[in-house]
Amino acid sequence: MDNCEILGTLGRFRQILAALGRQRFRVQLVLAGIAITAARLTLPAPYPNEELLVTSNPIGRYGGRLVAALRSEPKTLNPVTAVDVASLEVIRRMTADLIHINRYTHRTEPALAKTWKVSRDGRHYILHLRRGIRFSDGRPFNADDVVFTFQVLLDEKVHSPQRDLLVVGGEPIAARKIDAYTVEFELPQADAAAERIFDSIAILPRHVLQKVYDEEKMDQAWTPGTPSGEVVGLGPFRLKEYNPGQHIILERNPYYWKADRTGNRLPYLDEIAFLFAGSEDAQFARFQAGELDVVSRLSPDNFSLLERKRQARGYKLYDLGPGFQYEFLFFNLNDMSSKGTEPIVREQEWFRKVEFRQAVSAALDREGIVRLVYQGRGAPLWGHVTPANKMWVDAALPRPPRSLDRARQLLKSVGFSWKDDGTLIDSRGEIVQFSIVTNAGNSQREKTATIIQDDLAKLGMRVHVVPLEFRALTDRVFHTFDYEACLLGLVSGDADPNPEMNVWILGGGTHLWNLSQSRASAQWESEIDGLMRRQLTTLDYHQRKKLYDRVQQLVAEDLPLICLVSPNILVGANENLENFQPANLSDYALWNADQLFFRKASPDQPR
Repeated sequence: MDNCEILGTLGRFRQILAALGRQRFRVQLVLAGIAITAARLTLPAPYPNEELLVTSNPIGRYGGRLVAALRSEPKTLNPVTAVDVASLEVIRRMTADLIHINRYTHRTEPALAKTWKVSRDGRHYILHLRRGIRFSDGRPFNADDVVFTFQVLLDEKVHSPQRDLLVVGGEPIAARKIDAYTVEFELPQADAAAERIFDSIAILPRHVLQKVYDEEKMDQAWTPGTPSGEVVGLGPFRLKEYNPGQHIILERNPYYWKADRTGNRLPYLDEIAFLFAGSEDAQFARFQAGELDVVSRLSPDNFSLLERKRQARGYKLYDLGPGFQYEFLFFNLNDMSSKGTEPIVREQEWFRKVEFRQAVSAALDREGIVRLVYQGRGAPLWGHVTPANKMWVDAALPRPPRSLDRARQLLKSVGFSWKDDGTLIDSRGEIVQFSIVTNAGNSQREKTATIIQDDLAKLGMRVHVVPLEFRALTDRVFHTFDYEACLLGLVSGDADPNPEMNVWILGGGTHLWNLSQSRASAQWESEIDGLMRRQLTTLDYHQRKKLYDRVQQLVAEDLPLICLVSPNILVGANENLENFQPANLSDYALWNADQLFFRKASPDQPR
């Protein structure tokens, strides 16, 4: 059977084999240009009482490797501790959650929980789990895994960044097993969007990680170099191979719990390979050369280059408009008194003055950043909620124009002055100079940092831009606090405000400007903390909106983060990739990787 296309179920193939009788032969199929033996298509038949989720996507075909790229190597494959984009993009292909937020519609959908009920007071959730489904190692999944997962995430000794999302009214939610396939969650207070907190909570295999947890080694579990068979999940793919400096390859999870409407068990793809590109430009070059099947977070420059060659090269491009990412500048306000870093402590005297931060904000040309860095493919920001979030953005938030005069007035009001050559000095005569760190290889941030440097030079500030490898950058921001100012971006995983809790509450895992802070040092910090906790338990949308609007106003006024721009979501894909539905919520391109398939072989890239 040469060049045979298999479009139906595995059952049809078995019927063909049966019709050929007992003749000994070797059958080889060619699917989308890649030779695949019959054994590779042998997916487990449904187990007794296995409750698969049936999808409504167009029916696909099995086979092929999808190639994507990461700008940096994943730091971990551990969903309990991961915070970097590269790690999360790989992890989310290998794990599953109880209730899922559809990245395209922004609505909640059943996942590992097939149904759920909510009490009238909004404090009790009963989730009914799918029966008979299995982890990627073939071991069964049940309520014990769910309860174990929440025990791990809520353990303060584990220091999971997701813990903040599971604390309501200052108290953690409680998970209790009712039976093997039913779990009850009790919330200390009502949560306005409680069903959404179950999204992106990767359910852990208790049979694999219980011993690790008991030994208090969860932070050491599942590095990229962990043997593939030891990394176990409920996602559509599982770890196959990690080659440091080169790639990480995932293979189809044969026990995955979804099927299309004709009974084909998903996913369709054999493998997903993530190449380590090193930079956005390298990622673009590999896509243009036909080495990648999908690319997201494209720069506007590279997107424009791709547009010129789209017809000749035959790929698909998407400009989805602003997403839920916001780029911002922030200053190091951590308590450095015990660090022995005198220069930073001295400079923090400037940074802690709200008038200084307001002066910096007033001097920055946001529209210029959108025009020069993003070629108009972005939206200027004065707050942290982007235009894409129509349900929660405060449309009345002031959008003051750039004003160097206003910036100078603010600086004068708190004791700054200028030398004869225009250099800005503080009240003690110290020259105002500091460095801005950002991640090397991100051309948009490097360009933005240069514009900030030029804008602040007009105020007499001496600013140095220091690009750092991303791991070194995150180590400085999250651990050593060895930086003065930083240019970064955050991406919200949901339209609802609650995933932002760990950014705005005191002591939150991504309370970036002061990660060590447990007490408010200013009234506005206390107010933001209180507002975020109140909106969490306010069930009426209009009341929640008023509370969250006030949070946006305080952020824009007091500027713990000086928000700059929300980039448009720019995505490219192989023209033969089907069921591709890019979204403006992350993960933009691969959120429905379990449904993707190749229509036919690319003429210049056999599959």
